[in-house]
This record gives sequence, structure tokens and C-alpha cells, in this order.
Amino acid sequence: MSAVSRTEPPGAGVRTPGYQPALRAVALANAVRADPSLSRARLAELLVRHGERPADVGPSALTEADAAALRTAAGRIGEVLAETDTDRAAEALNALLAACGARPRLSRHDGTPWHLHVDGGDDAPWADWLLASSAHALAQLLSEQGGLAWATCAAPGCERFLLTPGRGSPRRHCSPACANRARVAAHRRRHGG
Repeated sequence: MSAVSRTEPPGAGVRTPGYQPALRAVALANAVRADPSLSRARLAELLVRHGERPADVGPSALTEADAAALRTAAGRIGEVLAETDTDRAAEALNALLAACGARPRLSRHDGTPWHLHVDGGDDAPWADWLLASSAHALAQLLSEQGGLAWATCAAPGCERFLLTPGRGSPRRHCSPACANRARVAAHRRRHGG
């Protein structure tokens, strides 16, 4: 297993530290929220999309038991992402960091430069790695912004999580389609149609 991002996922223009692992956390939480029995293969695809090497997520490296633990971990991350109170979110992140024994350490592997890891080691179980790296990334974003850097999509009927990092107005919708659907619904409400 390798927990370092080697490629940028789509929409990775934000350069805030912790943003890439936070994008991965949101993607996995959304996927498991939409399909609690998400297959091992689909989890592997998501991990590859967010920087893992295909060889590191094959069936022998990411087993069915690992996939089950990852689904549980993604659910726990989803609980944090669903939190709307900054103090409660911070407490939940601290609890996750403590539960997985996260401690910072420098790592260099697979030809990468030295970089920070917060998991239990290069051989940490997938779920521990996901919880530690996700909680660390979300905590980093929360501390940098002084508040929540995530939300649930504001479009009626959509429950997807999204990141809202950076300056300016926070994002309210997970996609242009949801933003358009919300605008149309608001227009219809205003004009009685």
C-alpha cells in the first residue's frame, strides 16, 4: 500500500495543504453513502483516481476484508462531514485522530520526496490509513479556515458532501447540475410555477 498522491484528481486546482486527501475523503464518503455495499473493485477505482497506483489496490493488496473496513471508515468520515457545528466537528476529528493513533512522521517511498504521513506506518491497514489521513486533512482545512471547509449540497434531494475551501463565497452545491436544479426550483417557487 502507498498513501501518497501521485496524480491530481479532477478539479484539483486548490493548493491548500490537505486538500487532495480531503477530496479523497469526500469522494469515498459520498460513494459509500450512496452505496453502503460498494464493491472492492469500485473502492480500488476511487483510490486510483485519487492517486494510488493500480498495483497497490489489486485484490491481493486490497482484500475484501480491507474493503469492508474501508467502507466502515468512509462511513465514519461521512459522520464528520455531515456535522454542521465547527466545535463538534473538531471534537469528532480529534476523536478519530486519537482512535487511529495518528502521529506525524516523514516518509519517502516509491521515488517520492520526503512527505508527511500521519498513519501508523507504511504497513498500516487501509482503514487506519484512510481515517488518519482524512482526519488530518480535514483538521488542517478546519484550522486554516477557522471553521468548516465542507458542507452537504444545498440542492433539494441531494445529500452529497462537498469541500468549500479557500477564500470567497463557499460552495453550496456539489455540481453545476445541482446548482442549476436549485436555481430552477427557486425560480419556480418565486413565480408560482
